[in-house]
Amino acid sequence: MDGERNYDIVIVGGGHGGAQAAIALRQAKFEGSIAVVGDEPDLPYERPPLSKEYLSGERAFERMLLRQPQFWDERAVTMVPGQRVVGVDAGGHRVTTAGGDSIGYGRLIWAAGGAARTLTCPGADLAGIYGIRTRGDVDRIRQALDGVARVCVVGGGYIGLEAAAALVKFGKQVTVLEALPRVLARVAGEPLSRFYEAEHRAHGVDLRLNAGVAEIVGEDGRVRGVRLASGEAIACEMVIVGIGIAPAVAPLLAAGAAGGNGVDVDATCHTTLPDIYAIGDCAAHANAFAAGAQIRLESVQNATDQANVAAQAIMGMPVAYHAVPWFWSNQYDLRLQTVGLSTGYDLAVVRGDTASRSFSVVYLRGGRVIALDCVNATRDYVQGRKLVAAGAEVPAARLADASSPLKDIVIAA
Repeated sequence: MDGERNYDIVIVGGGHGGAQAAIALRQAKFEGSIAVVGDEPDLPYERPPLSKEYLSGERAFERMLLRQPQFWDERAVTMVPGQRVVGVDAGGHRVTTAGGDSIGYGRLIWAAGGAARTLTCPGADLAGIYGIRTRGDVDRIRQALDGVARVCVVGGGYIGLEAAAALVKFGKQVTVLEALPRVLARVAGEPLSRFYEAEHRAHGVDLRLNAGVAEIVGEDGRVRGVRLASGEAIACEMVIVGIGIAPAVAPLLAAGAAGGNGVDVDATCHTTLPDIYAIGDCAAHANAFAAGAQIRLESVQNATDQANVAAQAIMGMPVAYHAVPWFWSNQYDLRLQTVGLSTGYDLAVVRGDTASRSFSVVYLRGGRVIALDCVNATRDYVQGRKLVAAGAEVPAARLADASSPLKDIVIAA
């Protein structure tokens, strides 16, 4: 793309949020011009499979496309792939790309997500270190796997654990390094953490807790191991880093938007800059399911729902964002489904027997249900959603009784 172009709507970011924003606008009969500017070469695709089925080779990329190419053509949505937006002129209603192009907009929807956080320790620039954020990341991992016997995964969050589970299927010797005392410490209670620790160890993963990384050790410019803060060295030929994302909001903040860890938005996803909205992983918003705290929510659900909210605001039909958060994770033959946000819970109730590998953890705050983690327990997930949405007050003993369906508790509540 050369020179200068203008669109009624410019959407920065070709992920779930950006794609859904374009779809929602057309569904609402928006007739103006729309462009989606993405920094990847591909059309919008599903991100969650990257660390799961795509990494393990169980799902082809073509089956991850959110829509086929003709869909966008038929709806007159201009796709501008491979262009990273580096500047925003809020007064002039223009964005600039890394390639020097200038694109004018009437309204701007910022759906740029974030970049995988990288290591900062010595050796962090060696070849053989990978993040998992894009198709390209995973393609490079898969291309390098033939020459790799041992992999160190840094980070015991969902991305790290999903990657570990996928790599075990390839017969790799996998070590997971988590700096905190338990995996999933930021997103789940101890019962779920301990369950997944045991599962990974049962599958042959060398899982290390309280394991800070001091240095990546190399030879001839390539990874050869990881040295821990304790001084222990672990040999490996590949390092995968899963330590979260840095929200991609620098151009907006430089343009004067309020924010810090993300860009601040109001209930209709509007930033503090005129005619600029932000959605998805990079949008810091007051969330009712986090007791009104200003948070970023990294999930497909949030990106999609905020895209719909922004589209409705642009169409002159504003609604306040209010959606029950949900997430999922596939590891081995375990399907974890989460509803609500457990942050700030004061009681975690285990429902069922963890040894059966089908159970739920129900989280309460002040006696009210705020979240559920359901492992191979889809019925609890579906029925428990209503308890979370209502903030139902339920005795812990009743929640713990797995013989009593949650739907009965919903009715009683």
